[in-house]
Amino acid sequence: MQQALIEKYGEARLPRYTSYPTAPAFSPSVGAGTYGDWLSGIAPGTDASLYLHIPFCRSMCWYCGCHTTITQRDEPILDYIDMLRKEIGLVSDRVGNRPRIRHVHFGGGTPTIMQPEEFRDLIGLMRARFAFTAGMEIAVEIDPRTLTPDMADALGEAGVTRASLGVQSFDPVVQKAINRIQSEAQTLDAVQRLRKAGIGGINFDLIYGLPHQTVASCIETARAAIAMRPERFAVFGYAHIPSFKKHQRLIDERALPDAAMRAEQAEAIAETLAAAGYVRIGLDHYALPADSLALAARRSRLHRNFQGYTTDACTTLIGFGASSIGRTPEGYVQNEVPPGLYAQRIASGRLATVKGYRITPEDRLRAEIIERLMCDFRADVGTIAGRHGFDPAALIEGNARLAALEQDGAVDIRGGTITVRQDHRFIIRAVAAAFDAYIDQFARTHSKAA
Repeated sequence: MQQALIEKYGEARLPRYTSYPTAPAFSPSVGAGTYGDWLSGIAPGTDASLYLHIPFCRSMCWYCGCHTTITQRDEPILDYIDMLRKEIGLVSDRVGNRPRIRHVHFGGGTPTIMQPEEFRDLIGLMRARFAFTAGMEIAVEIDPRTLTPDMADALGEAGVTRASLGVQSFDPVVQKAINRIQSEAQTLDAVQRLRKAGIGGINFDLIYGLPHQTVASCIETARAAIAMRPERFAVFGYAHIPSFKKHQRLIDERALPDAAMRAEQAEAIAETLAAAGYVRIGLDHYALPADSLALAARRSRLHRNFQGYTTDACTTLIGFGASSIGRTPEGYVQNEVPPGLYAQRIASGRLATVKGYRITPEDRLRAEIIERLMCDFRADVGTIAGRHGFDPAALIEGNARLAALEQDGAVDIRGGTITVRQDHRFIIRAVAAAFDAYIDQFARTHSKAA
């Protein structure tokens, strides 16, 4: 049965559902003026999150799907940070009622490519402009190959509570094929520096489906990573879309595993992590039992946003930097993607928003169903639809995708509740897609489901 499901659904290109609607639905009809209005309308006492995008790296990893620029010079980074500071001022000036900040996330690129004093100043500016709350989370994505002792200390001094380290694979053959050479020793050194600086939450990112990767090498990488005892793992399938990311053309497609092999690799990593005491969370995350993510999953309080699975329940996310995506209760917004165009807009005193999406009542309904499926592998469509004032029959009856999944034995449908069967959770994205009203419009932009 599993092999048949892999063959049927594994090659389908589907969203990861870190938002709904997904980014391909964004349009220029929502721009800077609309976003300015939405910011001004943020209600007093609103809980919010901040995201800062740092789109620079020292070298290009060929598998990368992020918006980033390669530079060996510091001048472009300094100029960009200056624009980032200006944007923080522009946005905070428009927010009449200062929201309470619960989470801050630095993504990239490589956020720690900036100098330690620049990071301290940036955190200081945000503390001055926004109302940081006690016990809030500050998370930073890190390339272990370039983390310096001074930067690790600066992260600790600035109040960073969580660090996400890119590992991907420790197999030297795979590393050469993806242009990312990173030893276990380098990674361990970074972990030790961060622990010494007082950062208590360490995340590792692993990837399966890479060129020349095997089940055995996936297991070896997982075991080596487990020995460093991070609190969390995120295990992603490589998304090969060279039509959108030209550098991915440097990867030999003939060396990529097929859908069946990708599924074997993913399950081998899952079994290795479970055997070491990590709890499987949602589609692709794992955490130690006492970690806040594991606790949220057990209590059905898990959420999903642009950083993946999270404890962040805020409905307002303010994004800063080139390509950053934000959200208010009214909808989504995205900044200019090229750093140069982003800088031009900010330098002229304008918000950098160039596209977005205004959420409809039906979108909110479908978004909640999809989030519960992605987080809990179960959604009470009847209750959710009733809460939003919709008839659940309109979502279930005549739903061809859902009917096919039920016929294939992937889901159970009882009394309006959709439950994904335990052994078939690897196709959860296909189940979520059954409630995506826009799925057929943007299929070519997404990655394979397994």
